[in-house]
Amino acid sequence: MNEMILTAQLTKVYGKTLAVDHVNLSIEQGEIFGFLGLNGAGKTTTIRMLLGMIAPTSGQCYLQGKKVSAGNISTWNDVGYIVETPYSYPELTVRENLEIIRKLRDMKDRSCVDWIMQKLKIEGYADKKAKHLSLGNAQRLGIAKAIIHKPKILILDEPTNGLDPEGIVEVRELLQDLAMNVGVTILISSHKLDEISRIATNIAIIHQGKMIRELDGASLQSQLKKTLLLDGKDRSGIVSTMSKAGYQVDIPGEKPKQELLTLQVHNEEAVNHPEKIVSLLVNAGYAPTLLKVEKEDLETFFLRTISEVGGDLGE
Repeated sequence: MNEMILTAQLTKVYGKTLAVDHVNLSIEQGEIFGFLGLNGAGKTTTIRMLLGMIAPTSGQCYLQGKKVSAGNISTWNDVGYIVETPYSYPELTVRENLEIIRKLRDMKDRSCVDWIMQKLKIEGYADKKAKHLSLGNAQRLGIAKAIIHKPKILILDEPTNGLDPEGIVEVRELLQDLAMNVGVTILISSHKLDEISRIATNIAIIHQGKMIRELDGASLQSQLKKTLLLDGKDRSGIVSTMSKAGYQVDIPGEKPKQELLTLQVHNEEAVNHPEKIVSLLVNAGYAPTLLKVEKEDLETFFLRTISEVGGDLGE
């Protein structure tokens, strides 16, 4: 068993609610694994089972080949984590919060506190009480507590909540450095595909407790649908010409839910060779005033993936 994080048919039931449904994860050393899903999809429940906070109804989970169980305390010695809102002692300062973690982790080197504050750029708040920190800096403190002991595994649930754009970039670069240069294995959950896509080597999408899609982070862009946007002075002429040539054209007003503003063509040949469409229309006397290939955004891909398996987006 070479995986740093492994789950086998992991399942959690609350009453009549199937929160996590036979989830299988396999994450290797140095990998940044994006665990993606809407709020309530089962991400946090899965993470809580990995950390031994709750027991699975059935199935198993392993960290560094060791089965996660209440009696196996050593399993978490090499693990850092944030689950939902990072917790701090509100009446204590940033430094005091980190000192507590250092002692709990039985770390003899006191310099690690200054090191991690500098790493997360919170040294300027060392003597500030945690309750007076902004949401973003409270998140930085949570991340600092998670990695102060230089863990081999890092499990982060929505780690960039509350961070400004600069903070998000800094955390992203930090995690990439830990994975690439130190070999830390990172499981990071989020409901934001755009954010996950910038960092993850592999991505899994969970919905209503089930794993519905796994893909290589590098191949994500190739999964995005492309559409040829068309318009012209004589839309009916364009549609007629395109239809006769064998192309299916979506028309504004024909499909209200899509809220189309222009003619759209999804045919692969049209998308890959728009110059052929130009020639076709010009020769027919219907020169286009708009011709543009548009790739769907990551959010649309995410929601489409869920819809394709019958998922309820209003959940």
